[in-house]
Amino acid sequence: MNHTHPHPEEHLTSSAMLQDIVIGLSDGLTVPFALAAGLSGAVQSSGLVITAGLAEIVAGSIAMGLGGYLAGRTEVEHYAAELQREYQEVAEVPQVEQAEVDELLAEMGLSEHTRALALQELTADRDQWVRFMMKYELGLEKPDPRQAPKSAVTISAAYAVGGLIPLSAYFLTATPTEGLLWSAVITLVCLCVFGYLKSRMTGQPPVWGALKMAGTGALAAGAAFLVARQFEAP
Repeated sequence: MNHTHPHPEEHLTSSAMLQDIVIGLSDGLTVPFALAAGLSGAVQSSGLVITAGLAEIVAGSIAMGLGGYLAGRTEVEHYAAELQREYQEVAEVPQVEQAEVDELLAEMGLSEHTRALALQELTADRDQWVRFMMKYELGLEKPDPRQAPKSAVTISAAYAVGGLIPLSAYFLTATPTEGLLWSAVITLVCLCVFGYLKSRMTGQPPVWGALKMAGTGALAAGAAFLVARQFEAP
């Protein structure tokens, strides 16, 4: 006898984690790099750049993680509010909701006879009816309530890892100018690789993605450097 076991679907979790890593890494590579570049144009001590850079990474990773957590909680709360509203509408105006189900089934290409049978089956169970409306009328999937803390940790860690990459050059060089040179090389290479891989995974042109990511980082760092130079103490 053959026994079938349900196949666990990991697509949503993997997709959410990938998205969180992309958010954390892209900002982590760009923002501390721009900050370090700006400071390199204004100070003569690598120690100051390192101290400010580490402080920014800590603050940035906390802020990004908190943002990810709040976004996840907002999604859960939005789904719960819409679910409650849908249950209320099914109870108060069932004819209207049945007409909406029939319209959705028609859009799927079902015949009138098949729609009538499907409508009868769907609306016989209130929970099933509401789940159908949530998914096909509102386009909402039930969010994982555990995703918010997962997102917070993933985004924070990715931001910290990304931020340490441009800052690492300053630990190994004697002056901020030398540190900026190596930081720019290391960071732009990482941005190119990251942009290439990100574009490959999302189905975008990978070379253009790499250039766009590197260009964004270079533009932010260049602007910060030039602004800092304008206000450099004599």
